[in-house]
Amino acid sequence: MRVISANLNGIRSAQRKGFFEWMLAQNADVICIQETKAQRDQLDDPVFHPAGYFCYFFDAEKKGYSGVAIYSRVEPKAVHTGLGWDHVDTEGRWIEAEFDGLSVASLYLPSGSASEERHENKLRFMDKFLQDMQRMRSQKREFIICGDWNTVHKEIDIKNFKSNQKTSGCTPVEREWMDRVFGEHGWVDAFRVVNQQADEYTWWSNRGQAWVKNVGWRIDYQIITPGLADKVLGESIYRAERFSDHAPLTIDYDWAL
Repeated sequence: MRVISANLNGIRSAQRKGFFEWMLAQNADVICIQETKAQRDQLDDPVFHPAGYFCYFFDAEKKGYSGVAIYSRVEPKAVHTGLGWDHVDTEGRWIEAEFDGLSVASLYLPSGSASEERHENKLRFMDKFLQDMQRMRSQKREFIICGDWNTVHKEIDIKNFKSNQKTSGCTPVEREWMDRVFGEHGWVDAFRVVNQQADEYTWWSNRGQAWVKNVGWRIDYQIITPGLADKVLGESIYRAERFSDHAPLTIDYDWAL
């Protein structure tokens, strides 16, 4: 089973840059997208509904903002949108496809970089979402939560660690939250199961020459329940083309839908 996570920073913009041509060549089973920045009625063009895939969207109420989507070659048993609380449900930040014994979700965790208020909002979101993650762990199924988590975990996950200690996405409190996710709550970073190398990033600022110089952050993850840890076969971060300020993250699993 091949699963892709991609923050497109605008699905229509990424389409014009060739994302769907690339996607269709990947032989992926599930593709999780974040930041569609579009309403469902703006995506009627067949290019957004490629043959061979079931397509599901969850939009933010605010136009041109946030939004998540899932493309799946196998029709899910059910599709769930939102988590029952405001910042997820009104901002289009969670969509989940349920298969036999497995759920695959697309998450867009808020950024806190715009202001101190947005940073505090992000921390509240993280605390609330961790409760949902605990609930998921109690279910008799495996989970793959794909998405832009807007947070690095370790020093190895960001080029300029020391100078970003007060930058939202790299503050100690956020990284400690990630410690809790992977430690106390037992979730697994699928990428790090098979790749422990430095300089493996998924997001680059549009400022300066961050992309060219690989001055990046690893903030896009596939975070999985521990029952899938030994099913991770390989990973890939695609950088040959640039569809957005994020790179698609692909993980292969020893699992059949």
